[in-house]
Amino acid sequence: MKLAVLSRAPHAYSTQRLRSAAQQRGHDVKVLDTLKFAIDLTGDEPDLHFRGKQLSDYDAILPRIGSSITYFGTAVVRQFEQMDVYTPNTANGISSARDKLRASQILSRHDIAMPATAFVRNRADVRPAIERVGGAPVVIKLLEGTQGIGVILAPQVKVAEAIIETLHSTRQNVLIQKFISESRGRDIRALVVGDRVVAAMRRVAAGDEFRSNVHRGGSVEAVQLDPAYEAVAVRSAQIMGLRVAGVDMLEGEEGPLVMEVNSSPGLQGIEQATKLDVAGAIIDYIAAQVAFPEIDVRQRLTVSTGYGVAELSVHNAEELVGKTLGESGLWERDITVLTLHRGVSVIPNPRKHVVLEADDRLLCFGKLDEMRSMIPERRRRRAKVRRLPKEPLT
Repeated sequence: MKLAVLSRAPHAYSTQRLRSAAQQRGHDVKVLDTLKFAIDLTGDEPDLHFRGKQLSDYDAILPRIGSSITYFGTAVVRQFEQMDVYTPNTANGISSARDKLRASQILSRHDIAMPATAFVRNRADVRPAIERVGGAPVVIKLLEGTQGIGVILAPQVKVAEAIIETLHSTRQNVLIQKFISESRGRDIRALVVGDRVVAAMRRVAAGDEFRSNVHRGGSVEAVQLDPAYEAVAVRSAQIMGLRVAGVDMLEGEEGPLVMEVNSSPGLQGIEQATKLDVAGAIIDYIAAQVAFPEIDVRQRLTVSTGYGVAELSVHNAEELVGKTLGESGLWERDITVLTLHRGVSVIPNPRKHVVLEADDRLLCFGKLDEMRSMIPERRRRRAKVRRLPKEPLT
């Protein structure tokens, strides 16, 4: 395999480990500075130039796009995609993950549990937003902060208002987020590769610091994840369109709460904590995809008019819960179940005796109208009634 690692930091630990892991496996690997590319749109075929010369052919790329060059970096990745060069992380996935608000919107739409979050711009909306997320203390986050920079804990409402007003005055966009007290100073980083977590660590903040980032002096320790945490980490990465990602989660009282999905996770802390060859797992996954690529059938498959591939959530089709696949009536409606996703398990070509559970997801091929008819109409939002305090009796 001929692999290009797109990185502006050739001597960084992660870049060196990825290059070394690829070389040890006999692959031809080069580290290419992302800013040295030129996108060529003049010919009949999409093309790229590097350092003024036409780029040679590559089987795959591994983007390590820093936040300061997100726009140009994702444009380069997108051009590689147009040239049919494999990338585990798509340009859209990188862009979406980099924008904290956009990422939160996408994940919340797919029922991924997160700390209560609000985004406002008008000064008059700040205090109501703080109340909606649960009141002070609150966490204030810059939308494009990294490594813990731009994350502030405001202990009181007035302090939070003053901080947000100051940041707004400098044209900064911020998120207002509930402070998860039971997880203070600790979080989980799960390194997702493909459809599994290859390593996980717990990060613990130093002293009174509430941010657990290693760059802020935090310590790390290996951790064996509960299956619920693994399932959330893998699903979050895949929802964002990332096959290599670091998923940061808080340990909430009711389970994992996703904070962030990182498209260029650092490897030093997690490899040192777990003693696992994470770089090797990433290279092996990319090599396997180059040799036998996965195809997104929802985008690539050409089928007869009215037929297609779609994912059905069993909880959206309540009449299926508790029934076997044979009793579901799917086959009679010309719908074939290709795979059944249950937690972190994937069951290909499930048998008709399998009993469906509420959290199952079915990847199906069949009549699109029939599949649409199984999804209930979207419920309209109910207006929240705000109860006024009772007047004291006189």
